[in-house]
Amino acid sequence: MRVFLDANVLFSAANWGSRVARLVAWLLEGHTAVTSDFAIEEAVRNVRLKRSGWSEALEELVAKVETAPSLLFPLPVELEVKDQPILCAAIRAKCDLLATGDRKHFGHLYNQTVDGVTVVSLLGLAKRIVPDAE
Repeated sequence: MRVFLDANVLFSAANWGSRVARLVAWLLEGHTAVTSDFAIEEAVRNVRLKRSGWSEALEELVAKVETAPSLLFPLPVELEVKDQPILCAAIRAKCDLLATGDRKHFGHLYNQTVDGVTVVSLLGLAKRIVPDAE
């Protein structure tokens, strides 16, 4: 399975030992994690501003993730302009899932499939990849 990781997932996974870091590690064991240059830039910017001690862990994580180029094209759903490159990159990279903790901007799309990509929360991702994650 190909899973696109939003910037907020990358940011949270840079905190080694956190639940999100463990979830992403589990994902990497049996699936392909994908992100975009746009998401990486946002995650790097937020780590520098908020948690500079996580920079090395973020770099290590990004090295393990496939990076898709950011691009923009018309989407069949409503999404803020700043979030459109994330969904577009996930679609273009032929991901099965887009994992995001951004309930404010993507919550209305949770568990919906847009051009082949199902948008899921981190709990939704865990339920799909971790045995007994109910």
